[in-house]
Amino acid sequence: MFRRLPDPQAETIRFTFDGAPLTGRRGDTVAAALLANGVASCRSTPAKGAARGPYCLMGVCFECLVAIDGVGNRQGCLVALDDGMRVETQAGARRAVAP
Repeated sequence: MFRRLPDPQAETIRFTFDGAPLTGRRGDTVAAALLANGVASCRSTPAKGAARGPYCLMGVCFECLVAIDGVGNRQGCLVALDDGMRVETQAGARRAVAP
């Protein structure tokens, strides 16, 4: 569905999604990098477990919630991709964890 435009000047960075190694470009958001890698779903709903993925890409819809480096409820469309990030599918609602 999404195709990335070629950019020979782009810096490639590595990250993982559910343990699988993927690459993105410096300047991508997490959601954009997932879509560029063909990942259409990054969370499931708490009520029915329905698959959801990036939709608005501007922080309004909350459909791109993921866990990043162990921290859940992160909007992938608002977080800049960084080298070595561990991104994971968010299954249902996350619970707050006391420090």
